[in-house]
This record gives sequence, structure tokens and C-alpha cells, in this order.
Amino acid sequence: MWEAITIPNYTARRNPRSRASAREFVYSTLRHNILHLGLKPGTKMSEQEISEQFKVSRTPVREVFVHLHQDGLVEIYPQRGTYVSLINLKAVEEGRWVREIMEKAVMEEAAGHLTEEHLYQLESNLAAQELSCRNKNYLEMLALDDEFHATIFRACGRDRTYEMLKQLNVDFYRVRVLRLSHDFHWDQILSQHREMLQALRQGSREAAKEIIGEHLRMVIVEKAQLLAEYPEFFVDV
Repeated sequence: MWEAITIPNYTARRNPRSRASAREFVYSTLRHNILHLGLKPGTKMSEQEISEQFKVSRTPVREVFVHLHQDGLVEIYPQRGTYVSLINLKAVEEGRWVREIMEKAVMEEAAGHLTEEHLYQLESNLAAQELSCRNKNYLEMLALDDEFHATIFRACGRDRTYEMLKQLNVDFYRVRVLRLSHDFHWDQILSQHREMLQALRQGSREAAKEIIGEHLRMVIVEKAQLLAEYPEFFVDV
């Protein structure tokens, strides 16, 4: 049975001083909670309730809803209300496909060209992943997984490319959250990350590309399993 993440009461810690800061604070908080399934797909979002919770007027909340809609995270229906978007299976596959193409290109570029500092960062990240795995801390594991891949992009001077991929992959990200939060068998993820690091260190371009392809295609199988267990979270259009 799915249990949503408890949403912290951020308003007790911050009092936005301006409409702009209020809008950004509400946006970043709601976006975080949608991406991490604190707000489940299909949840109705009340403009009035959010306004009261964050102690802001309804105008910045309305602007936030528009921004989240542009991100693909909410659907706005006139006369019906605003709802957290269902996870779009076609968007998941498109995002995965684009990411596989880009990550293979970056792996080829990085293989054999990472500095000792970059290799140390990846090794340290893997050590932290192993600890998160033992502690079954899926939010930390998710963040470390992202940072592992981001480090390789940064090493190639592709920071903006990685940020673009993150924006494109919001539905893919929610699938990963759902997977990691309900299944703590992360051995394959860790093993593939170790294999990637070894291939990059050895300069094995083809091996690095093959491993990242397998790594990203895992979601195809996981997607089918999650769809069977949580059909109410998904749409295929």
C-alpha cells in the first residue's frame, strides 16, 4: 500500500517578504513535493488551502499553478480545479530515450579523460550510496544517484545539458522515486554504477556506453511492475 511522504511545515520556518519571494518559495516547495510524491498523482490542489498554508495571497498561488502546469506537473481544468498530473508513460519513455542518447555520448567523451579529482568524487559518491542502501534511505539514494551522473556531465563541461535533461525527465524522475521508495533492492543500481566508474577509469568507451544503456533501460521493466501496482498514478497518452 502506497504511503505518501509527510510534507514538512516549511511556513513555520520562513516568512516570504515579497510577492516574488513568496511565489518562488511556494513554487519550489510544491514542485519538490510533487516530484517526491508527497503530493500523489491525481491529487486535487486547492488554491485556497495552499494560500492559507503558506500564508500568502491567492495571486502568487495562482501564478505557481501556471508555472507547475508549464513544467508538466499539474493539470488545470476550468470549472473543475487543479490536479497533480498523472505520470505520463509516453513522456517517461521519451525522457528515458533522450537521456540514453545523451548519456552514452557523455560516457564516450568522459572515458579515459576524467581527472583524479573527478574519479575521487565518483568513488566518494559510491561509498555514500552504499551507506544509503544499508540505511534504506531512498531520498538520499535518489539524490546521490543524480549527483553521480551529474558529476560525469560536469567533468565534460556539460552542466547545462544535464539541467535540460532533468527538466525533460520530470515523469521519469517520479517513476524513480516510486521505484526506490517501495523496493529497497538496489544492488543492481550500485553494481552498474561501480561498472561505469571502472569503465570510465580504464577508458573503455564501448563498455561505458553499454552499461549506461542497460542502466537506463531498467525503467522499462520497472514501469510495467509499478503500473500493475499503482495504476491510478499513470496515464498513457
